[in-house]
Amino acid sequence: MDAPNISGFDCEFIQATQPSRHLVIVLHGLGDSLEGFLMLPQVLALPGVNYLLLNAPFDYFMGFAWYDLEDPEPGILDSRERLRGLMSELTSQGWPSENLMLFGFSQGCLMSIDLGLRYDRPLAGIVGISGYAAFLDRLETEMHPQARKQHWLITHGDQDELLPLARSRSQMQQLQAAGVPIEWHEFNKGHTLDPERELPLIRQWIAGRFGITPA
Repeated sequence: MDAPNISGFDCEFIQATQPSRHLVIVLHGLGDSLEGFLMLPQVLALPGVNYLLLNAPFDYFMGFAWYDLEDPEPGILDSRERLRGLMSELTSQGWPSENLMLFGFSQGCLMSIDLGLRYDRPLAGIVGISGYAAFLDRLETEMHPQARKQHWLITHGDQDELLPLARSRSQMQQLQAAGVPIEWHEFNKGHTLDPERELPLIRQWIAGRFGITPA
């Protein structure tokens, strides 16, 4: 499968070991870059899965950000539209939306949730790790009905020193009450990805959504 032609993002395409149109779109956290997730394909070891790793659009010290912490709304809205554009480019180049999966950590988790709540086409799934949600007071007017049909996996750590568990749990409960079928898991971890328990869960979940057998 040829690499997609993407505008609006610095990105890296990692091709599947077996030809397929399954694609995981990876959104990093604050101050990080796509380089922080270059190991993901090897760690997940899912044959037949392509990866598109993105750099967030805004500079942040030695890395990048999806939005500004002091005034988040302009950046979130800008990043949302850039991601919408990305999805349009991918589908126009032969990547069906139902084969696309959003995978976000921290700020990338927020952006994955933000877009997933408003996207009007079926996706393979949305994976959010150690993040939270924005603009939940706008759900009634902004959430697309498709959000209630998407497949969601959201995880968080009970020792998260940056994003307290209680807030994220409460937000996910609010989304569940609104009919968004979020599968929620808590782990004994900080603001990181737990390789012992969390990663195997995510791996099996992604494999199940794509209908493949892990290597």
